[in-house]
Amino acid sequence: MLDDLRNERLGKLKKISEAKIDPFPARVARSFSVGKALEKFAALSGSQKPVALAGRVMSIRDQGGVIFIDVKDESGQIQGVFKKENLKNFEFLRDVLDRGDFVSVSGPLFKTQKGQESVEVKEFHIAAKSIRPIPTEWYGVEETETRYRQRYLDLLANDEIKNLFRKKAIFWDAARAYLKKEGFLEIEAPVFETVPGGAEAEPFVTHYNALDSDFYLRISLELPLKKLLVGGFEKVFEIGRIFRNEGVSREHLQDYTQLEFYWAFHDYRDLMKLLEKMYKAVIKKVTGGLVTECGGTKIDWGAKWKKLEYVKAFRDANGLDPTKASRDELYEKARGLGLTPERNLGKGRLIDLIYRKNVRPNLIQPTFLVNPPVEIEPLAKRLPNDPTRVERVQIMACGTELGKGFSELNDPLDQRARFEEQMKLREAGDKEAQMLDEEYLAAMEYGMPPAAGFGASERFFAVLMDKPVRETTLFPLLRPK
Repeated sequence: MLDDLRNERLGKLKKISEAKIDPFPARVARSFSVGKALEKFAALSGSQKPVALAGRVMSIRDQGGVIFIDVKDESGQIQGVFKKENLKNFEFLRDVLDRGDFVSVSGPLFKTQKGQESVEVKEFHIAAKSIRPIPTEWYGVEETETRYRQRYLDLLANDEIKNLFRKKAIFWDAARAYLKKEGFLEIEAPVFETVPGGAEAEPFVTHYNALDSDFYLRISLELPLKKLLVGGFEKVFEIGRIFRNEGVSREHLQDYTQLEFYWAFHDYRDLMKLLEKMYKAVIKKVTGGLVTECGGTKIDWGAKWKKLEYVKAFRDANGLDPTKASRDELYEKARGLGLTPERNLGKGRLIDLIYRKNVRPNLIQPTFLVNPPVEIEPLAKRLPNDPTRVERVQIMACGTELGKGFSELNDPLDQRARFEEQMKLREAGDKEAQMLDEEYLAAMEYGMPPAAGFGASERFFAVLMDKPVRETTLFPLLRPK
């Protein structure tokens, strides 16, 4: 069927070329966007001066001596009216024009008897001939993989999807603007790393031919930004892509955009004050208010966010204190919850596995989850009065994490010891445990100021939109056909 339609359009393309008309010109007439023409419609129609509009043909209604089309560009849609008496090439137009073609139409603006704003076409040009038919606005593209693989068709058929990605641009702009207003400097760190660090994740590996060396694609933005604190910057951030070789889920992508910032001479208490204000500003900018919906539940971002101790939440849900429980006790608890932990998992990974099963899903309204066991956060400072826990904060809502930050560990000896523990886990088979990074440790030994650090991914935007994260990604990674 598609082949037949494509062949028919190829025949029309041949007719256009045989008429000595370029079906793909570099430039066509356009004096206004459709949206601007509609905005100024009263003045433009009153003057009777011709306007030139360009866009995609979304529908064609042939009524003999008159052909009506709808022309759409990014700003709006308008009706074009072709009358046989106005156009020498009327019959040619009828023969070659298809829904999906890009056109330029020129003529005066007017309203039809039914009051529809239109352009009376006196001049017409093909701007780009479409060879394949586009989906209809009414049915769109329904198969999920096709929508992701050919997102351009999804955007063509559904203005709601197009507006979703406009909101995503506003989301990142709002976060960037807030941090710049607070005096943070935006930087760009390398994507290739010799040692992947700053997170517990399995990296992607690539080979750099010129250096005949393997490199990792970064799994975090953290360590280069903290090196800048050593170098004398005090407020730095980056919004950039990171890459993690992990599974596919409603919440996870393999490559995605992350925001991270680092703030010298502040700790996680200062961080919480800034974050609540920042998140509320971003949410209001994106959604227009401070109440959103998540799976049918109203989320009130405007109320004062509560603070919850990680250890208490874990103990209440499981009857175990994660800072005191042995690895074997945690392993058996995980199995009792129906989980299948690998034998080589360390204590921190087991705590996190259990937490994700029966603590995190219950955190629905905005919450600061604070002070987890040291085993699950090797880059955070210990609590001064309790070395079994660290000064970390997670922003929780809708049963998931929407950002994480902490008082940064700046003791190079403590950091080395924690890296060495992580390396033992790697040697035991944990591919996501962190690697020991000598260059980062060397930087720390020159002296890193006390600092707060924070990171959040585009999952936050997906939750605001109440959609899976792949739905809010223009071209999510798919298995090759």
